[in-house]
Order: sequence, then C-alpha cells, then structure tokens
Amino acid sequence: MAQVWVNGEFDIGVSPLDRGLAYGDGLFATMRVNQGHILFLDEHMERLTQGAFRLGFSWTPSAALYSHLTTLAQANPQSCIKLILSRGAGGRGYGVELNRVNQAFTQYDLSSAAKSGSQHETASNNSLNVTEVISLSGLPEHYQNWQQQGICLARSEVLLGKQPKLAGIKHCNRLEQVLIKSAVLPLGYQDWLVVDSSNNMIESSMANIFFVIEDKIMTPRISHAGVAGMMREQLIYQLLGRGFKVEITDIDYDKLSSVKHAFISNSLFGLVDVVAIDSFTFERAVWTSSLREHLSLTL
Repeated sequence: MAQVWVNGEFDIGVSPLDRGLAYGDGLFATMRVNQGHILFLDEHMERLTQGAFRLGFSWTPSAALYSHLTTLAQANPQSCIKLILSRGAGGRGYGVELNRVNQAFTQYDLSSAAKSGSQHETASNNSLNVTEVISLSGLPEHYQNWQQQGICLARSEVLLGKQPKLAGIKHCNRLEQVLIKSAVLPLGYQDWLVVDSSNNMIESSMANIFFVIEDKIMTPRISHAGVAGMMREQLIYQLLGRGFKVEITDIDYDKLSSVKHAFISNSLFGLVDVVAIDSFTFERAVWTSSLREHLSLTL
C-alpha cells in the first residue's frame, strides 16, 4: 500500500473542497527512483511548473519539497514516487477566481522557471494555495520482463478526444484512460494502443510510442490529444544525438504495415520494445537496450 503525504504531512486527508478532487483541476508526475536517486528530477519539476502555468495557476518547487523527495528516494532506493498538484481548495462550481488566474499568468516567467528547478529555489507566495500530494510505492515487478521480452498492443475502442488546450499536459482528469483500462485485453497482449477520432495513433494507455519507418524514427504529434511525456523528450534528445532522423507528426493507424520497429516509453519502465500491434509484428531494434543503459533505465 502506498504511503502518502499532503503538503508535507504524513497520512492526512485532502480537503473535500479541493479542486483536484472535485474537477481533476491539477496535474501530476510519476517518477522513478533508481539507486536512491530520482531520475530526471529537475526535468519533472520543470514540466510540472509549465503544466501548472498552462492550467492557469502558478507553482514552483520549494526547497522543502526537493528535500522531502530526496529523503524519500534515499530511504527507498528502488521505488516509484508520484507528485500530484491541484489548484487547491475552492468553492462550489467550475469557475476560478479571476484574480488567481491573472496572477498566475502575470507572475510566471518561463525563463526564470527553468532556472528555479536547477537552483532548488524556495516557493514564492503564489504557490501557497496549491495542494501537493506525494505518494510512495514499489515499482511494478512485470516491467523488468517487459524490458527483456517486449510487449504486444491491441487497439482500444476508446478514442481520445481532441482538446488543444489540454494536449500534452499530464492533468488529473484521466477518465479516458480509466475507460481504456477497464476493458479486458485479448490473451497475449499487455497494453492498449490508443488512436484519436481521425484514426491517428497517439500513445499506449500509459506511455508514448515511437515507430521506425524506413530511415526515420517517428513519434505522434501531441498537439490535440495525449501526454507529452518527460521520457519521450529525453529519448528524442538521445536519438538525435546518435544521428537518427526523428520526426514528430501525425501517424495514421494504416501505416503499421510499414513499421519495422516500435517501442514505448514512460518514466517508470523507461523504454520497452513493442513486438506486435494487433496482427502486425515487428522486429526488436538492436539499439534500444543501449539506450536504456545509457539513461540508467534498465531494470
């Protein structure tokens, strides 16, 4: 069972009026602890900072939060830490006080936020209303086997809706994923492939996806639906650094017949080869294991 802290206090509840609970008005990051260190901690914090800005509230990670996360990682050297941010407690109704929204947009600066994560600055006053929930749990045991053997995906009947205002953000309203995961997978398949209403492949139920087609590595555009994962970004950097051609574009489901290799990524299992999607089968790329090792992702 996960251990939980709310605003730094262990095992207390969240206000029934919290907007994250009432409306999913928040966002989260799921982080892997490897040998006592949180992988890509600063990148996770910067992604949360930018996501909060896009939702209309201002937040920066405090020195106390960094200290708490670091202490948890050192005490639990192979684990999973999840950090949820919500706008905080509010009254009845969807509306947000206009002055709070304006404050977030005027006080947030992308350049200064990029510096705040690496310097571990203390939180400013505009972060004080945000609810921070930290949970600690173990890593799923089957992820190691996934890395070693690869997995098969089946196409989900649930289509992702298009909403550019929310696309890319790992926000707390994940009802589409709940519906996707509620269906029973066919025998021999481990996860779902998800497409949007235009038949474009977007992601798996829990991860970003990459395809090797001819001489390019292609990953779906996340401009109308889906989550732009932190590990997706790290892999793109690594692939470009190795001389691969990487293209971010719309990828129709019908293009699966041209795919040679495929793999998925998220912060916990890092990189996992996809050996089949529905009736289409793919070879495992010889270089994915070295990518995992270089980024300290091997389980």
